[in-house]
Amino acid sequence: MKKTAILSFLFLAIVTFGQGIKFEEAKFASLLAKAKKENKLIFIDAYAVWCGPCKLMVKNIFPKQEVGEYYNAHFINTKIDMEKGEGIDLAKKYNVKVFPTYLFINGDGEEVHRTIGYVEEKEFVQFAKDAEDPNKRLASLKSKFDEGEKDPEFLKNLADLTRYTDANYTSLVLDRYFATNTINNVDDVKLLIDGLQNSDSPLYKIFLDKKTDIIKYLPEEKYDIINKNLQLSSALIKSYNADTKTWNDAYYFEATKDLLTKDDATKVLNQSKANRALKMKDYSNYEKLTLENYKDFSQANYQELNSIAWNFYENIKTKSSLEKALLWAQDSVKKNENSANTDTLANLYNKTGDKKNAKIWAEKAIELAKKTGEDYSETEKLLNSL
Repeated sequence: MKKTAILSFLFLAIVTFGQGIKFEEAKFASLLAKAKKENKLIFIDAYAVWCGPCKLMVKNIFPKQEVGEYYNAHFINTKIDMEKGEGIDLAKKYNVKVFPTYLFINGDGEEVHRTIGYVEEKEFVQFAKDAEDPNKRLASLKSKFDEGEKDPEFLKNLADLTRYTDANYTSLVLDRYFATNTINNVDDVKLLIDGLQNSDSPLYKIFLDKKTDIIKYLPEEKYDIINKNLQLSSALIKSYNADTKTWNDAYYFEATKDLLTKDDATKVLNQSKANRALKMKDYSNYEKLTLENYKDFSQANYQELNSIAWNFYENIKTKSSLEKALLWAQDSVKKNENSANTDTLANLYNKTGDKKNAKIWAEKAIELAKKTGEDYSETEKLLNSL
């Protein structure tokens, strides 16, 4: 019986370890050298620890046998946190701005293909096959575009591949698309709007010129809101000097005087300053600005409240501020109870020393996560620690 059990365990272990993508942990320079020696591409799962879709890929897609068989046979696979260690410089080098981003890099360190987001099993394998096909790689598609390709489906695909890494290039692609294609459906409207960054975008003129076509598929009221937000985005960008890390409030208020009331303009500016402070890890300023912005949080939606509550949990130590964050999290749960905001509430209770409520809400978060098939491993760690 004992021998049979051991053999069964070994068989199970072989099956288990034979499935899914095998990720290598090594310095990037070593991976490049190996890729060059073996004449393979490096597949990089560029992720961030807080990224929900990244966790879902780890849970649902990377362990799949078909995925593992293809990726393990054809690539050198690695996972890199883009906000730690080598990942910080690699994120800059390969212009990683959203998570997850999937990169294919050759032995010379050149990017040959990429995509982003949560991808289902078959699409994920097909994407890998495209990376190996020189005619389907992003670099090849760009060359084809530069040679004058005008096929509508080709242009839409290229715009989708580049929109999060090179907004200016995406604008050129969509400019060619809309030069020869009228807006005929909702998908065309989405294609145009998704490519817009602000009112200084090359696509903004198309957005204005094609208003009559756009409002056939989009309510005019929503069109006007989008237009206002694009102008507001430009005003905010021009108000901040990245070199001196300072804001030009006078310019901002002049640029937005016809877009917002003074009170609303002030709220938007303060929120932008808070977001910038958080990005720069200026937590004391972020704390001060956020507390001011959310004195009255009755009109804030549940996602907004959960986001600031979690940011306070992760970065703020002041007891009174954490107690305020508890109120935000509680209100978020009241407005729309889900696994994310109940987890935030549990963590905040734990951080403020209320173990009893932390346990109650951690159990609730796990219960909700199980119903929706979400990853609850971090919440489980919290519960086990209580």
